[in-house]
Amino acid sequence: MQKIKSLMTRQGLKSPQESMTDLSPVENLRIPSKEELRELREHSSDPLAEQEIINSIEEIYFSNDSFDMVQHELEKLPPELNLQELEDYRDKLKRQQAAVSKKVADLILEKQPSYVKELERVTALQSNLQLAAVICTNARRQLSVAKEGFTEASLGLLANQRRRHLLTGLLKSLRTIKTLQRTDVRLCEMLEEEDYPGAIQLCLECQKAASTFKHYSCISELNSKLQDTLEQIEEQLDVALSKTCKHFDVLHYTKVQLAYTLLGKTQTAMDQLHMHFTQAIHNTVFQVVLGYVELCAGNADTKFQKMQYKDLCTHITLDSYIPCLTDLCKALWEVMLSYYRTMQWHEEQDKQEKTSTPDDTAAAESDELVVDRSYVKKKLEHGLTRIWQDVQLKVKAYILGTDMSNFKYDDFIVVLDVISRLMQVGEEFCGSRSEVLQESIKRQSVNYFKNYHRARLEELRMFLENETWELCPVKSNFNIAQLHEFKFMGQCRSPSMSPSRQVASPYAPDQKELSLFQQYLQEGNPFEVHIEHKEEETEDVLASNGYESDELEKSVYQDYDSDSDVPEELKQDFVDEQTGDAPLKSSVSRETIRSKKKSDYNLNKINAPILTNTTLNVIRLVGKYMQMMSILKPIAFDVIHCVSQLFDYYLFAVYTFFGRNDMPVPSPSLSTQVGREVGTARAVGPVFLYESSGLGLISSRLRTTLNRIQEGLIDMETLGENSGVHGPVEDRKEKVPSPHLSQLVVLTNSGNLYGLAQRVVATESLVFLAEQFESLQSHLDTMMPAAKKPFLQQFYSQTVSTASELRKPIYWIVAAKAIDYEQMLLMMAGVKWDIREIMSQHNVYVDVLLKEFEQFNERLSDVSRYVRIPLPVSNVLWEHCIRLANRTLVEGYANVKKCSNEGRALMQLDFQQFLMKLEKLTDLRPIPDKEFVETYIKAYYLTENDMEQFIKNHREYSMKQLANLVNVCLGSHINKRARQKLLAAIDDIDRPKR
Repeated sequence: MQKIKSLMTRQGLKSPQESMTDLSPVENLRIPSKEELRELREHSSDPLAEQEIINSIEEIYFSNDSFDMVQHELEKLPPELNLQELEDYRDKLKRQQAAVSKKVADLILEKQPSYVKELERVTALQSNLQLAAVICTNARRQLSVAKEGFTEASLGLLANQRRRHLLTGLLKSLRTIKTLQRTDVRLCEMLEEEDYPGAIQLCLECQKAASTFKHYSCISELNSKLQDTLEQIEEQLDVALSKTCKHFDVLHYTKVQLAYTLLGKTQTAMDQLHMHFTQAIHNTVFQVVLGYVELCAGNADTKFQKMQYKDLCTHITLDSYIPCLTDLCKALWEVMLSYYRTMQWHEEQDKQEKTSTPDDTAAAESDELVVDRSYVKKKLEHGLTRIWQDVQLKVKAYILGTDMSNFKYDDFIVVLDVISRLMQVGEEFCGSRSEVLQESIKRQSVNYFKNYHRARLEELRMFLENETWELCPVKSNFNIAQLHEFKFMGQCRSPSMSPSRQVASPYAPDQKELSLFQQYLQEGNPFEVHIEHKEEETEDVLASNGYESDELEKSVYQDYDSDSDVPEELKQDFVDEQTGDAPLKSSVSRETIRSKKKSDYNLNKINAPILTNTTLNVIRLVGKYMQMMSILKPIAFDVIHCVSQLFDYYLFAVYTFFGRNDMPVPSPSLSTQVGREVGTARAVGPVFLYESSGLGLISSRLRTTLNRIQEGLIDMETLGENSGVHGPVEDRKEKVPSPHLSQLVVLTNSGNLYGLAQRVVATESLVFLAEQFESLQSHLDTMMPAAKKPFLQQFYSQTVSTASELRKPIYWIVAAKAIDYEQMLLMMAGVKWDIREIMSQHNVYVDVLLKEFEQFNERLSDVSRYVRIPLPVSNVLWEHCIRLANRTLVEGYANVKKCSNEGRALMQLDFQQFLMKLEKLTDLRPIPDKEFVETYIKAYYLTENDMEQFIKNHREYSMKQLANLVNVCLGSHINKRARQKLLAAIDDIDRPKR
């Protein structure tokens, strides 16, 4: 009914014929009779009214065909039935039924022509199907005849042949499968033989064959097994690749790279290789350090294996530190050398591939090779910095894991040498400046050097306090380059190069141009050179028994003018046994000795340096400092500053011992010291000797230097001075107590010229030390940072250059005591100068004075038998003595109360006699202060006006001496007023000095 309603709604009002033709056979179950149709036509009404009736039908009647209308209507009946209502409801249903029937009838009549036409087509189709059945029956009959006559006879033979061909192919396939199954054994053999390319090639071929026969069920298992085998090969190949990180073998690496190329994993191989190198560095350093830690621990405790590498480094003992560091660097060198050789291999391969690749190579393959080469090259180049960074971090952890402040110097130098060589390796490896290593070793060096320098200063103080200032016998051609500590300066190398690098092959000069990787490419290790070199070092600077030749020494000691006992071969030029050179003419023939000046009191070694054991130790210490500085430039300024302190302390000690007239305790300031010098000098000599021209006092530059040293280096707290003046305790940590002269050194004995031998050794050793510092200036200047170079220049200009200035105050003390100037003054006071006739004979005091000089000369000769007195020293001594004698003469003349012109002539005669005899004793020219005496004597002849000008121009004379000229010389022929005027002028001149 639902379909009918929808159809009625869709079609609208159509004729009954059209409606009938549209009904399917199933739906057309009941066709109204003609009477019903006629009745429906007769009772036709308004279509709209009928449509309303149809619309008033309940929806449930249109739901489906299984709907029970009777049951539905019965259920709708009310409990109490009303006949009239039932009849009305029945009439309503009849109207609805009549409307529906009319509508259905109209639809049937509307579709009836179509229905008739379709029925005719179905009848025609049935006839055609019957004809087709007949045709099929005939065709089957004919096919049966063809099968019997052709297919079973001819095509059967073809089918059998085809089956045979398929079976033959199957047999071949089965044999191939059998071979594939047996390849597993061969693959294992090839892996044992490390023929990785062959194994991969075979495995890939097997996989290719297996993919051909993948339609067989047995092949699926074989293909899976081959894949597992290929993965196993890759694992073993990765292990083989890791072996090249420590010991690179060309054949082995070639096989591995070829295998990765066959796998198409060249780039992956590079990634894996760098991972293995990183792991190799970690494992190598850990195993080396672990081995030493467990060895030193002395037990089987395995707790060290669980430690981190950084913590493990803190358990290295001092004794095993250097061997472990050396082995560590050796092992890291092997890793870096393997990487270097790996890069070499790839570079050679690239060259070969570029030359061997033909022009007609497939473009795709060529592009792939180019991409692989480019990737490998970049990966290797980036890996250089990465690997070196890993090496630096590992070595840094080792360096900082131990406190080196208590290391011996030689051991610490070995550490610096090894690290310096390692930094050189890094520079050649990847051009790195090794900032990590530099910073770590700088931290250790600064810490070590502070403690080391403090200990060396205390050691130097101990040396100085126990030094007897005896001559240390060295060869005449001695120079600091012969000492072990200065060997590094003779090697022509770049500052960043290890000190022991060039000495590895002294007979191969061209090898210096090769890098370490080129030198030790095939064998050897650069970290083994230092120990071997150290064993080869020799040093021969001391003369046998203190002299280069006992016979030669005897000849000089016995007599300067005799060489009869000297063998002829010793008269020849000295030839050094070590070098074969003849740098100095050290013959001691009569002519040679006689040609020497008398004032140069020499032993056999005419130019042999004068130095003590302490001087030699200071020089060695300077060499050690410089060696440390050259190896590690970042602390160069700290080292040079400490070097300057060594020289400062030595200079201050020499001044303290010998330049202050045996003062046992230094004063807090040099101004006070100078005053005490003067005061002490007044006690040993005439007051007038120290009141004119500052004889014997130190120069202003030397005074400034000594003040600076005392304030910056000398700890005055230990001398009982006020503690508040010298700053807090922290500032005293960098200072050293002032040294004290050994009690074995006697400076008050006139028999040895008041310790002249010790004074000469001390002073000249300081001068020699200054000369060595001068020779090192250029080298120190190259080491010093540019910003700190003014410090070095100031040190040389204000300190080193003042060393020779100590000669004057030190030897002045000897000169002031060696001659009895007081006796001469007393004798001059007894001379009568107001004589009336010119004398032809000089006074006795001149002979006494000359006798004093002769004895002084003899005593100098006696001292020279033990210590050579160089010409500058003898000149200073003679100059001081002569100046003091001349000033004594002037002072004696100034004490004269009465004097005539003939007396002035006698003064000139005495002075000329003194000069004549003195010139025979000394070669010093001109005679010091000769004009000082002559000018004073001649001043007696000046007029009043000239005397006034003389007083203004000659302020070198004391007020007493000038006053004597006025009173004695002019007093007889000038009035009292004029004399008072001249004395007032003298007083005006002297007033600023007060």
